[in-house]
Amino acid sequence: MRTDYRKQILMLVLCVFFLCTPMSTSYALSSSPKKVAIIIDDFGNNLKGSKAFFSIQAPLTVAIMPFLKTSTEDAQKAHEAGFEVILHLPMEPVRGKKSWLGPGAITTDMTSEEIKNTLRKDLDSLPHVVGINNHMGSKATADERVVKAILEVLKERDLFIIDSLTSTHSKIEKLAKEMQVPYKRRTLFLDNQNSKSAISNQYQLLIKRTLNQGWGIAIGHVGHQGINTYEATTDVLTQFKKEQIELVHVSEIVSPSKH
Repeated sequence: MRTDYRKQILMLVLCVFFLCTPMSTSYALSSSPKKVAIIIDDFGNNLKGSKAFFSIQAPLTVAIMPFLKTSTEDAQKAHEAGFEVILHLPMEPVRGKKSWLGPGAITTDMTSEEIKNTLRKDLDSLPHVVGINNHMGSKATADERVVKAILEVLKERDLFIIDSLTSTHSKIEKLAKEMQVPYKRRTLFLDNQNSKSAISNQYQLLIKRTLNQGWGIAIGHVGHQGINTYEATTDVLTQFKKEQIELVHVSEIVSPSKH
């Protein structure tokens, strides 16, 4: 009888202990929602894979270049498909011809006012734009004067910026923090290697990093790698759900308080 009584007392003490002990930090963190955003660059010129991506029923973010033959149409289609629209701002690279950038480009030989006016026209040319990311731009994003002019326009319009991180010398993060412009940097590029298996491997790396840090931003492209990127993207959507990772518009990662 005494043994049974002691067992009952012990069980009662253990129950009280576990009920009163708060969850460990690691458990609390593991239960917090993980979010990932997929940005698809280079819309606006009806490049390979563009139509395929519009068929995806998921909250993608599309980055559209200004003043190309399907720029406005793509922005409207993306909005109707439930995608988020951002401006894919052409910016001067360290290597390459300025003529490769297309219309609406930002170059380092522009005055600050020219940069601001060009960006305003780019933004006005596309409906439904909520932010921007850079197309190329390894030279321009490393120039503080250029970046400051861009951020001043974004601040006046309450828009965010995603640094595509084409330069290790980018000044976007530093100045965005100083000027209090909503900002995030991309986690990785999906399709630097144009094969479905390589892109799928990048998605696995994205999942790993998202689970570790709580969020992830991937950038893929339409164009010569468009179909491979599309197919790898459709394949990974189910895995996101299995890993309890929520696919969201990129604005939800940049400014979660607005959602």
